[in-house]
Amino acid sequence: MSSTLPSSQTESNVSFQENKLIIIWSFTTLLVVMNTTMFNVALPFIIKDFSLNSSMASWLVSGYSIMFAISTLAFSRLSDFIPLLRLLYFGISILGIASIIGFFSTHFLILLGARIFQAAGAGAAMGLGMIMAGRYIPLSNRGKAMAMIASAASLAFGLGPVIGGVITQNFGWNYLFAVTGFSVLTIPFFQKLLPKEVIKKGHFDLYGAILTGLSVTGLLLSLSTSSYRILVGTVFLFVVWWRYLNKTKEPFIPPILLRNKQYTKLLFVGCSAFFINFSNLFLMPIILTTVFEKGPIEVGIMIFPGAVIAMIGGYFIGGLIDRYGNAPIIIAGLLFLLSSTILFAGLSTLASYSILSSYIFASIGFTAISTSIPNEVTRILPTAQISSGIGIVQLIQFFGGGVGVAISGLLLTLQESLSSEIIYRNIFICFSLIIMIAVLIYSFYYRGVKVKLPS
Repeated sequence: MSSTLPSSQTESNVSFQENKLIIIWSFTTLLVVMNTTMFNVALPFIIKDFSLNSSMASWLVSGYSIMFAISTLAFSRLSDFIPLLRLLYFGISILGIASIIGFFSTHFLILLGARIFQAAGAGAAMGLGMIMAGRYIPLSNRGKAMAMIASAASLAFGLGPVIGGVITQNFGWNYLFAVTGFSVLTIPFFQKLLPKEVIKKGHFDLYGAILTGLSVTGLLLSLSTSSYRILVGTVFLFVVWWRYLNKTKEPFIPPILLRNKQYTKLLFVGCSAFFINFSNLFLMPIILTTVFEKGPIEVGIMIFPGAVIAMIGGYFIGGLIDRYGNAPIIIAGLLFLLSSTILFAGLSTLASYSILSSYIFASIGFTAISTSIPNEVTRILPTAQISSGIGIVQLIQFFGGGVGVAISGLLLTLQESLSSEIIYRNIFICFSLIIMIAVLIYSFYYRGVKVKLPS
């Protein structure tokens, strides 16, 4: 970063600028990621106001997640040749305009459109944050910077239901859009703090982005509807998508990255962490509402402590990464996630406070993984592939979260004739198996890294 700042600035001034930039970016990340979970609490009220069925209303969350994932990767790819500041300004502006439209919406389709456009803009903050850290923060402080952004996202996942419950119950769901709209206030700070860049020649694969979006949407639809026709169509789309990527000169997702076995192993580990985290945030409110009869605000309060501890732990996790590397943090994160799924399986329906304690383990594990995986990607990929590599990581992670929610809903439906204790025990045992597979895959990755090290 120092190379982009005036030579008159001292090292301490540069460090101070870096810290301010990370703080502002973390705050922006908090707002946009919180928007992902705030609406979960508001869905019953929206269903009532617009006389919707649950399936249609769920697209307010799933549609947002799909667009957010695609947008995150799109902004990452565009950052290869367009300055970060321009992209961020464009994304946050779209987010602000969509928030205004959503605030005044009186028709469901307008509301859904506002949510999707919100996601299109919100991807800038999430997609460019890790790239900014990888590009401008020195390697010695990069882990701490990425940890702060990741911990802000972890806090947002837990804070969303609390803020969403309070605002919805006291003001109405429209005011949820106002919270996200505050992100436009960060634009002047980014204009002052971000290093100046120049536009380079580049190409953006629009058709590849559309094919990626259609393929991901089709897979989620096939899971949520259990439709074999949609599944067959989705498989066909993925075949077309893969052939297109291999024939295009500068594809939306470079196939060379997907052929990198070490990189794809990291993708699976990161995807597993988001699968578990999104599933937890989907299932916990259902358990607390149906089994323990908690209200919206109480549900948010039960989730919040885990998010706060994850945020605090994120700062220390970043320091540990800078000191000991990514490997021990990834291993510890997976063990925390495994412990949480086992605790959920055994205790989730016995006492409401067991959910609180189990989620603390899950939040710490999630923060550890979501911090260390992008940092490890910046270490193993060539500089020219880092932007695309991190973008694909974030796409796969949020896609994993969407799949987690879809599978959780499917497992609930398939077991609806069983008791709550058996239903949730079976679900979280399945989640434990997923984390065990992630542990196994990471062990293969670690062996590959050790083999490449000089003796």
